[in-house]
Amino acid sequence: MGQQARKRRLPAGSGSSTTGGAMRGQQTQTEEQWGRLLGSELGGQVLTAPPRPLLMRFHFTNIPFPVLKLPATEIPQFVLNKILLLAMASPWILLEKDVFNSQNERLLEIIHVWKTGKKRKNSILCVVVAACRPMQLFLEKVKKADRGDQYKMTDRWPLKDLKLVDGKNINQECLEFELQFDKVYKWTAVSADEKNAFIRCLWKLNRRYLSSSIAFVSIPSCMLEGKQSLQEVGNASAEAGDQAEHSAYQEMTPKETADMLKLMEEYEPIVNNSMAFAEKLSKDLQVLDEANLQAIISSEKQVTLLMGSIDEALAEVAKVEETLQVYDELLGSVKQQMDHIQQGNSLLHQIDSNHEKLMSEILFLTSNLDLSEKHRQVLSQGDLSRPSKVKACIAAAEALSSCMNVQIQPGYRKLQAIAEQLIMFETLKQNFENSFISHITSIFELQGNGQVPSRMQQASELISSTHGPYHDNLLPYTPLMAWLKNANPILFHDLPKVYAWNLSRLYEREIKAFFELARMLLLGRTKECFQEGLDKQVACGSRQHPRFCLADSREEEEDELDRGNVVKMLEQVLRELQPLCIAEQRFIEQFFMLQQDAAAQERLGVTSKGGKDVAFPEKSHWPKTKTELEEQPTQLLSEIFSSLEPELRGFIDTCNKVQQFSCLQVLVTLNDYMFEIQGSSAATSSSFLNVVLSNILLLAKNNFNKCICVLCKEIEEAKVPSRAKGGILPFVSRFEEFVNFSEDVFRWAQQRGELDKAHTKLVGSVFSSINGLASANLKVNTDMVMMENFHHIHCFLYQKKIQCLESKRREAKQRYHEHLERYVTKYLGQPLEKLNHFFEGVKARVAQGVKEEEVSFQLAYSKQELRKVIEKYPGKEVKRALDTLYRKIHKYLSPEENLLPVVWRAMEQKFIQQYQEFENLIQRCYPGSGITMDFTVEDLLNYFISITQSSM
Repeated sequence: MGQQARKRRLPAGSGSSTTGGAMRGQQTQTEEQWGRLLGSELGGQVLTAPPRPLLMRFHFTNIPFPVLKLPATEIPQFVLNKILLLAMASPWILLEKDVFNSQNERLLEIIHVWKTGKKRKNSILCVVVAACRPMQLFLEKVKKADRGDQYKMTDRWPLKDLKLVDGKNINQECLEFELQFDKVYKWTAVSADEKNAFIRCLWKLNRRYLSSSIAFVSIPSCMLEGKQSLQEVGNASAEAGDQAEHSAYQEMTPKETADMLKLMEEYEPIVNNSMAFAEKLSKDLQVLDEANLQAIISSEKQVTLLMGSIDEALAEVAKVEETLQVYDELLGSVKQQMDHIQQGNSLLHQIDSNHEKLMSEILFLTSNLDLSEKHRQVLSQGDLSRPSKVKACIAAAEALSSCMNVQIQPGYRKLQAIAEQLIMFETLKQNFENSFISHITSIFELQGNGQVPSRMQQASELISSTHGPYHDNLLPYTPLMAWLKNANPILFHDLPKVYAWNLSRLYEREIKAFFELARMLLLGRTKECFQEGLDKQVACGSRQHPRFCLADSREEEEDELDRGNVVKMLEQVLRELQPLCIAEQRFIEQFFMLQQDAAAQERLGVTSKGGKDVAFPEKSHWPKTKTELEEQPTQLLSEIFSSLEPELRGFIDTCNKVQQFSCLQVLVTLNDYMFEIQGSSAATSSSFLNVVLSNILLLAKNNFNKCICVLCKEIEEAKVPSRAKGGILPFVSRFEEFVNFSEDVFRWAQQRGELDKAHTKLVGSVFSSINGLASANLKVNTDMVMMENFHHIHCFLYQKKIQCLESKRREAKQRYHEHLERYVTKYLGQPLEKLNHFFEGVKARVAQGVKEEEVSFQLAYSKQELRKVIEKYPGKEVKRALDTLYRKIHKYLSPEENLLPVVWRAMEQKFIQQYQEFENLIQRCYPGSGITMDFTVEDLLNYFISITQSSM
């Protein structure tokens, strides 16, 4: 051991007591050894020092090295290169950290290899011992992970299964070797030293723990014996301790560190030149060697005594090793016997474990695949005629499901007893499925053939039918429906369709009777009178727009029904339909397990072990939001209530025919009801009914739009009779009637977007029709008619204060003022007609370029002609003409609008402006002529006041 330690000691600064030449030879030999080791491990790569402080620990083939803790710039390049190579070549720490520490294993030896004859992919074979009793040795193959520097284990073999170790060639050094387990593995080592150390480790463990069960061939005996003689100082457990000791790292002492730093500082000028620095160190070392040699010569006797003591110690060590070898041989048979006993105990324990597992499996199969005779009889008979027998069938079906749902291994099904039991279960299941389906189908058919309750036919108020008794009759079968859904989903899938087909016939009769009664209550007539009234309405409106027949005269003879009757009856119909649809939807969701998770289905399909009845899910377990509902319940309800939407559409048509604008009431009622049910919880609403009402609401909107289109068309196509005396036009009154009615209906509506659009469209048609009067051949003044109607529309819209019609109200006011001015302008020239024509000609000559002072030289517009015209209009004549104009305006203006004072006031202002204009033209065109009119402005004001007072 001492010799080996000296052989592995670092060359620099070791303080050896050999001669100077021997130390230099040892240094050279050690450097060559490092080069061979490094070259074999890393292919002879030489690294440069990294520009950072260096702190390294390394372990290379179990050779301990001290720790160097120095700045990298102060280490010689030669030493630094070798240190870096050794640090990179040592995987021992990484293997222990990444692989073996986590598995509670201790690493004994490693070797870098690759598979012989294949592409070189380096792996590491590791000899490890598990930290458990009895001791277990393994050979594990480790390689680096695909990414990163971590290692992972790929293969693992127990060392006791190793049969042969073949060194391949006994005469010369060879890197190849073979290991034979169940098959032969051929490897190539990276270096011969690693291969020899690895084989020696296997040979030692074979002799110590495996009773020499491994055969070693083609391996030089000198290698094994020489290595063994060096290792016989301890037993195998001591070897494991040596390995742990070798794996530890030794740090430099503070004194060694100080000496190294002092040495580096002393030779700082040449530290960067590694060759000069190494030569200087060699010379200093030679001086030290000579001093050491002289010291040895001077103490020759002490050296002789020391060498003798060493020889005696080696002899004693040899004797101890021989004694230990004898003890190992004596204990070898005992260990073999103990191994046999341990193997026997292990087999007995395995037998007991297998027996327990077998009994457990047998008990599991017999307890879970056993169906009582009582349950078999109940399933075979399939009697569901009474509630007690229904409960017995539920319990039997639950027991059968438990037996058939037992998870057993596929191999057990090949056993005859189990196969027969499973066949019996399947037979019972099929027989009971047929019995249950036949029974439940007969109940569906019986309910579908039911008659409409007599209370609906004889009732004086609107009430809908209830199917609570039908549902109560079917709910006890819900657990069996859940059982059928799990046992045979294909058969279960057809039952909802059968139920929907049968119940749709019953609902069709009930819904038809319900809406027939609603129509009669709406119109307050008998069925015969109701049908006769409908026929008359259709005949009256067959020529044009049968649904919204809007005649010119709106005073037709029709029944004066309360406007709220339509709203009241429609709301009652919707209130009666809602609970009917909700009850049916809840029932099918509960009975057919729609929208329920697997846990809820299992709760419905089984009973408690104590024999208690199955508890149905409460309302809180039903879906709470519309997003949780799937399409299947809605589709099933649409099949059940297939006649609901057509009947509801027919009732809506009846409501629309009750009054001229009943479609507004229908639209508001449906719209508000939809807002109400959308704001309510899902427990009080039906997804199917929401879909139906959405379609009906769309129909109501279409009817409303058609009504507006018909009304717009009637307004646009309205023709005013040529002999009409003016006043408010019929279509304007019609528009006013519609607005009053619609605003009353939409007063409390939650949404009025459709109405605003209709108002805008209608007022546009009204304006268009009024503008069309300009081309009409009327006996009255067109501007007067348009002025009156625009004034009426303006006042009406101002009173209603409809936000969307504010712009139209302002437009009506503007148009009213425009036509008022045009009307006044047209009648302004009648009192002074010739005078008006004369001055119009004067203004025309001035416009043509004649100077104002030269107009009097025109023959037709001379001063004499002006005097003649003025003489024709004395004050009395003007007053008489104004009185005639007043009576004419009073005759044609309608008294409803009371526009006479407004028009007469405008006429007064315009007439005074005209008089002032005439005076101005006389002053400019006839200066100095002294011509004036026979009346003044004050006279005109007196004339107007006198005429106004005389007419009152």
